[in-house]
Amino acid sequence: MTTKQSLVLLVDDEPDLCTLMQMTLSRMGIKTHIAHHLQQARYFFTEYKYDACITDLNLPDGSGLDLVRHVSEHYPKTPIAVLTAYGNMEIAISALKAGAFDFVSKPINQMHLNQLMQKALHVPQADAEVNLQLEHRMLIGDSDLIQKLREAIKKIARSQAPVFITGESGTGKEVVANLIHQLSNRSDCPFVAINCGAISDELIESELFGHIKGCFSGATQDKQGLIQASNGGSLFLDEIAELSMATQVKLLRAVQEKKIRPLGSDKEIEVDFRIISASHQDLERLVEQGKFRQDLFFRIHVMDIVLPPLRDHKSDIPALAAHFIAQICREWGIPNKKLTEKALNFLIQQQYPGNVRELRNIVERAITLSDDDRIDLQHLQSAPMRVLQKTEPNNTTASNEAVTPISTVDKAKSDALQIPEEGLEQFLENVEKEVLLNALNQTHWNRTLAAKKLGMTFRSLRYRLKKFGLDTDDD
Repeated sequence: MTTKQSLVLLVDDEPDLCTLMQMTLSRMGIKTHIAHHLQQARYFFTEYKYDACITDLNLPDGSGLDLVRHVSEHYPKTPIAVLTAYGNMEIAISALKAGAFDFVSKPINQMHLNQLMQKALHVPQADAEVNLQLEHRMLIGDSDLIQKLREAIKKIARSQAPVFITGESGTGKEVVANLIHQLSNRSDCPFVAINCGAISDELIESELFGHIKGCFSGATQDKQGLIQASNGGSLFLDEIAELSMATQVKLLRAVQEKKIRPLGSDKEIEVDFRIISASHQDLERLVEQGKFRQDLFFRIHVMDIVLPPLRDHKSDIPALAAHFIAQICREWGIPNKKLTEKALNFLIQQQYPGNVRELRNIVERAITLSDDDRIDLQHLQSAPMRVLQKTEPNNTTASNEAVTPISTVDKAKSDALQIPEEGLEQFLENVEKEVLLNALNQTHWNRTLAAKKLGMTFRSLRYRLKKFGLDTDDD
């Protein structure tokens, strides 16, 4: 069986540049057509079926951005990349937002052109039905908000543009990042995730960029960084706002130049990766405060996804709860359990400042407490619940009071002089657990901030969360 030869349209008014790219692509086994004008390119699209297109931004009869928009609207399955002047990132980002697949800088770097075409011409093996199943398996729910989110993810997955995900802690940022990767043409390569807030400033650079043996005390061997580990695939940086300014500088170069330099090395390594980042903080405000680099902000903030809090799509709670119950029971090797109607209604009434992550934790505790095949109201009421109350808008104090849990702490205050029936150790553990949960909820499950609020190290907090089964890396 013969393999169909790929056909690519080159659009540029410089004959020498077109010839150079044509020769490069020819060596890759790619056939090319050349157009020197915008109108000519539009005409060619009506006559031929192209597998990809590369266009300059400055054309004699218009802008390459117009062609990007035209192709994105009428030929959405055809990836179109743009040629940009070296260092002109603002125009490159505008092109990505207009629908461009990716961009390559002038003068043409043959290796970058090769990487771009490999990604553009790579068609994921999974068909539409498989992708649909994947979407519904990873992103649970059928509310309007979730359906709109799925559509946005599918569009974004077709591009190589950097993605920034924002949303409260616990809304599923890593899940969404992974889904973008799985639906993209990078799905055959690694998806690497790191929580920037969970690693100290002293170690984060080594984790991201790697190091060579002997570059610092304890570096007993060469170590590959996570950026290099994501080569060909996607790198997800959760809580990117936690990175120091020094690390932000190095990350910016890695994203722009697709090059990294391991600690202690005098050699740069070429890396092809797509960056997906996330934060529950307002990056624009941090930029204004001088706590986050503006140039890095614009570089990673090309495609936006805003994740809704669980309280805004409560109709998905039954499906989410059923999914978590089935998942946990399968992991534990026990028969599946079902929620009673009273238990389900109780779950729907809650506020969930910890969002989907909090719902999963509540379900997990309830499964532990249930001795039969049902999860009833009494199994859920052991967990700290937040009952919906009317609050004044923009009233922080009122809001905080509205979500105060009915907790063991309250019980401790009222029964301080009584000997606890469950024994002192269990009683103190319950109090400790509730204090931890309160701190996490007040910080929207940002563990770094919760540790500061409690006056303990992140490591100490992490230990206690593991102790109570509250630790999870899912965001």
